[in-house]
Amino acid sequence: MARDTMTTARAAALLLGSLALLACGSQAPAPNAQAGHDHAAAAAAADVAANADAAPQDSPLVVVYKSPTCGCCAKWVEHMREAGFRLEVHDVADVGPIKTQHGVTADLQSCHTALADGYVFEGHVPAEVIRRFLSERPMFAGLAVPGMPMGSPGMEGPYKDRYDVIAFRRDGTREVYSSH
Repeated sequence: MARDTMTTARAAALLLGSLALLACGSQAPAPNAQAGHDHAAAAAAADVAANADAAPQDSPLVVVYKSPTCGCCAKWVEHMREAGFRLEVHDVADVGPIKTQHGVTADLQSCHTALADGYVFEGHVPAEVIRRFLSERPMFAGLAVPGMPMGSPGMEGPYKDRYDVIAFRRDGTREVYSSH
């Protein structure tokens, strides 16, 4: 009986995660695009101002692109803020062009994309892994946690999936950077 309950819980969590990923990536543009742009600019300015006192000035600035309706993205932003990163958050209707511009292939994609110090961080990468990566400055384009694994930062839930953080280059080569 306990096994059936766990299977049901995992299936429900997987379904909810899949629906959340769809909701994160398929936001329709605002009817008044200029008003949406003004709102996004004001929100980004407010977020930078809010983080000015919270994060040390020598902490790298992390620029995050996410859907305005994605709850797990907002939780990941809070995870990064709590870890002491300075953040500039942009709510955008379609994160796809940002991903493409920075070499995030479809199989590495998740719901949000962040940029810091010339690197790209895709999805629910833990803050401590980003900090270590930025201090090492390896010859990669960035890190990715593909999909939305349960238990990763921003995706807390009733259980924790094992997941890898993938380091990737623009030429398509990649390797496991860390496992969780």
